[in-house]
Amino acid sequence: MSTESDARFWDRTSSRYATSAVADPAGYERTLGRTSALLNANARVLELGCGTGTTALRLAGDAGAYLATDISAGMIAIANEKHAATPIPALAFRTATADALASEAARFDAVLGFNYLHLVHDLSGTLHAIHTMLTPEGLFISKTPCVGDMNPLIRLALPAMRAIGKAPHAGIFRATELSEYIDAADFEILATESHATKGNDNRPYIVARKK
Repeated sequence: MSTESDARFWDRTSSRYATSAVADPAGYERTLGRTSALLNANARVLELGCGTGTTALRLAGDAGAYLATDISAGMIAIANEKHAATPIPALAFRTATADALASEAARFDAVLGFNYLHLVHDLSGTLHAIHTMLTPEGLFISKTPCVGDMNPLIRLALPAMRAIGKAPHAGIFRATELSEYIDAADFEILATESHATKGNDNRPYIVARKK
């Protein structure tokens, strides 16, 4: 499945995604609070894989400038509708990929990727693109489902679901492997945390600094 196919998948599901409930509200609030504390009023922030903009609308007020992006034009259209209803001057939404953004001149003090890294086709390449977009000692903050640590039935079901258009591409790696990828992209991992408040979440929250 190509990036274009993934974009079409998310376009088709954007309306349903926008109305879906957060599985662990308390864990989500913990992630927001932790991330907010790492930003400041002068920070230039990029969010990758922003979906319909829920997190961006919560965090943009803590930054000087906040660009939220997604590969799905359908997701961004809904995000812009939300933004129009609750305007935040520092916030802008845009349809874009990490590779496209890395080729531009803009640089950011923090890059955020929540429920994002498992969806990219080239994890190593994406992490190096993120490294390029950060200012010296900038922060990469992520929270990633590590499918390799989840129920084996999920790993078995994913290829079949992708084949019939019921799922996008999803990388299968363990949390230890994800940390190795981040380290290999020339980041220093400052913190690895679990923000789940129920069940076995298998989504490490990682704060890494550009070396």
